[in-house]
Amino acid sequence: MTTNHPGTGPGETIGDASSSASLSLASVLAEPARRTPEAPAVLEGRERVSYGELWEQVRGHAAALRELGVATGDRVALVAPNVADFVRAYYAVQTLGAVVVPVPVLLVPEEAAHLVSDSGAKVILGHTSQLELARGCAERTGASLVTLGQRGPERSDDDPPSLTELADDVEPVSHFVTRGPQDPAVIFYTSGTTGKPKGAILTHLNMVMNATVNAFDANDTSSSDWVLGCLPLFHVFGQTVSMNTTFRAGATLVLQPRFDPLQALELIREHEITHFNGVPTMYTRMLEVAPPELRLPSLRLCISGGAALPVSVLERFNERFETQVLEGYGLSETSPTATVNQPSIGTRAGTVGHPLWGIDVEIADPDSERIELLPRGSRGEVVVRGHNVFAGYLGNPEATRAALVDGWFRTGDIGVRDEDGFLSIVDRKKELIIRNGYNVYPREVEELLLEHPELAQVAVVGLPDSTRGEEICAVAVHATLSAGDTDQSVSDRVVEWAANRLAAHKYPRRVVFTDELPLGPSHKVLKRELRERIIRDEQQASQN
Repeated sequence: MTTNHPGTGPGETIGDASSSASLSLASVLAEPARRTPEAPAVLEGRERVSYGELWEQVRGHAAALRELGVATGDRVALVAPNVADFVRAYYAVQTLGAVVVPVPVLLVPEEAAHLVSDSGAKVILGHTSQLELARGCAERTGASLVTLGQRGPERSDDDPPSLTELADDVEPVSHFVTRGPQDPAVIFYTSGTTGKPKGAILTHLNMVMNATVNAFDANDTSSSDWVLGCLPLFHVFGQTVSMNTTFRAGATLVLQPRFDPLQALELIREHEITHFNGVPTMYTRMLEVAPPELRLPSLRLCISGGAALPVSVLERFNERFETQVLEGYGLSETSPTATVNQPSIGTRAGTVGHPLWGIDVEIADPDSERIELLPRGSRGEVVVRGHNVFAGYLGNPEATRAALVDGWFRTGDIGVRDEDGFLSIVDRKKELIIRNGYNVYPREVEELLLEHPELAQVAVVGLPDSTRGEEICAVAVHATLSAGDTDQSVSDRVVEWAANRLAAHKYPRRVVFTDELPLGPSHKVLKRELRERIIRDEQQASQN
């Protein structure tokens, strides 16, 4: 007698290709649309879209993309700010089983074209607010341009097709395409601190699991939560922790197209936001502009990532708004979250907490070709393994082999885990300053300088020095500048102040002031640009 496995018919074999496991990032939106179709999914300005409406729109956009020739496995570049059309386009691509290539809207066309050409994207979805950038990419790469959003009244025969309008004329697809857990879902391009950006391939398993553990193990998100989406959705932090995590929990995402600190505070108050995710510069700017009388009673949880959050800023924000800021850590290659301070385990200011469920984070010898783990309390390279680790760099096997060693991902960050398991990030391995043979980690110096009342923002870089190898320079933004003071007088005071609080090889000998620190697409300070600017200015001054 033959017994069939449930779901199989006569002659079918358990474990054949037709019954292999499947997983799609599209299910992150499809599931709440099925379970709670009337619940609010996205708010952007005056637009309010329920889960049922959003999933209907996504399936319509997917059908329109299919009519344009997009097929399973194709790469599709997405050029859009934090608008509802980003969400529709993103999940439409996932619904077809294609791969999203997010393009930061802060790039210039030449930079963005590299992402499009390197990824092999055949179509560029460009929001109408970003047409100049999207057109520039299309002209340089030969990819087809399709617009998102409503077009203005002035139109011509040369206008690219509108996905929004095409979707109105086709029957929505019935369901999302089946994908395997290890199939690529998104290709994120790294910031390119060492040459041209590399495409980090994240799978459906990477993205779904990171959203899941963020929602239910780390952040305690529920369907009743309202999340402010001001982190760029083209960046892995905003995409996973703000957008995908929110939808995984069936919560509501309030989008802010471009971060403005005062408007962000108003949105939190107006919509009774419960969750805020941001990078350190956002927390700093919100503290700077917050009216004295403003209270945010609904705000119960804040997550900080993307760069080191000064403890002084964390404590001030917690006290000012009576909330809890939890610092986490991750990279594009880790989907992104690897660790975060988790109240269920314990929190500790100045650390980035413990690994998320299903993820291992350890400290390894940074100078060894193999992974040699070090005991607790040792300083070394942070290494990660688990469901969140990427599949490799697109078309770059050499870089992939260097990053993925013995089953671990080498982050390039220097850190330490204490006896209680809390991870602290000391600095980027590549940003290490060596002065007179001594290692100096910029973050330690920055933390100290931010305690000075005359400094609002600080970035520490190493400058070439013929005697010491490198000299320490702080680039700062004034908090205040009193009458009669100059950049030089404040610099002298800060240097003297720091010399009394840091070892001789650590304190900056120079403080250079600027109106603002340059930020990259993910709101990280561009230290390489700062360093090059100072060196260039010095060279020009010496020639005059």
